Amino acid sequence: MKILVTGGCGYKGHVLIPKLLARGDQVIALDTQWFGNYFAEHPNLTIVKADVCQIESIPLDGVDCIIHLSSIANDPCGDLNPKLTWEVSALATMQLADKAKRVGIKHFIYASSGSVYGVKEELQVTEDLELKPISEYNKTKMVAERVLLSYQDDMVVQIVRPATVCGYSPRMRLDVSVNMLTMQALSKGKITVFGGKQVRPNIHIDDITDLYLYLIDHPEVTGVYNAGFENISILDIANLVTKFIPVEITVTESNDPRSYRVNSDKLLATGFKPKKKVEDAIGEIIEKFRQGALKDEDRYYNLKWMQQTVLQGTSA
Repeated sequence: MKILVTGGCGYKGHVLIPKLLARGDQVIALDTQWFGNYFAEHPNLTIVKADVCQIESIPLDGVDCIIHLSSIANDPCGDLNPKLTWEVSALATMQLADKAKRVGIKHFIYASSGSVYGVKEELQVTEDLELKPISEYNKTKMVAERVLLSYQDDMVVQIVRPATVCGYSPRMRLDVSVNMLTMQALSKGKITVFGGKQVRPNIHIDDITDLYLYLIDHPEVTGVYNAGFENISILDIANLVTKFIPVEITVTESNDPRSYRVNSDKLLATGFKPKKKVEDAIGEIIEKFRQGALKDEDRYYNLKWMQQTVLQGTSA
């Protein structure tokens, strides 16, 4: 199968694409490479350094399936330049879906976000609840979802609302809760938690990438699916880290009391089964750090890196 992965040089792409190649798929990874490219050469991998907004630069000849990961990732980065966020995360998705239909691509997998629900009081946040996105990032995801669902008669449309992804990737991210708290313990010898009671849903990077493989192989599983299997408070995550690295946890006040939860029973009912937990992610990050394969570097923090490079001097 020939698969286009937009945002293929990102955090998830660097774990997903080797799995696709191991299956024998041909892969096109399209990415601006703002955060680099860590792929080794492979005869079945074509890397295209391009902007997803430039629709004519996206190679779709012979593509059987699109896995659309491209976006300005997370709330703070989305707020840095709202215009760019809408162009990349909403408009580009609309153009890509339209072109995919025109050239006859029959399978489209979209990485939305579990944060499209906004802040919910419900303990079980299921796919049928009203969406009330509160950031530019969330709003663009909701709009892109609605656009893609309008193409359901033309192609298989599978929309995933992932929880916060955790675990090691060659294109690492240290600005997500599990990874960040683990790195604090490793590099600073202590953990600082702001608030701590806020709940975050989590999914291991191996499970979210395995889910994309599962969806490729199960085109009958259509529509929208939450993907998050551990709803854990920030303080509980910090306590899990201290099981591996016994450091002090300092709790300070937070001006962000928001909690997010997701229920993934609908996905589990299709037959998909996660294999890893937050504890696995913590252990794997620690191992990579101790091997020297991972360091605490600015390029692993999306907001900091974008401010220093592509959006230098830009503010919301």
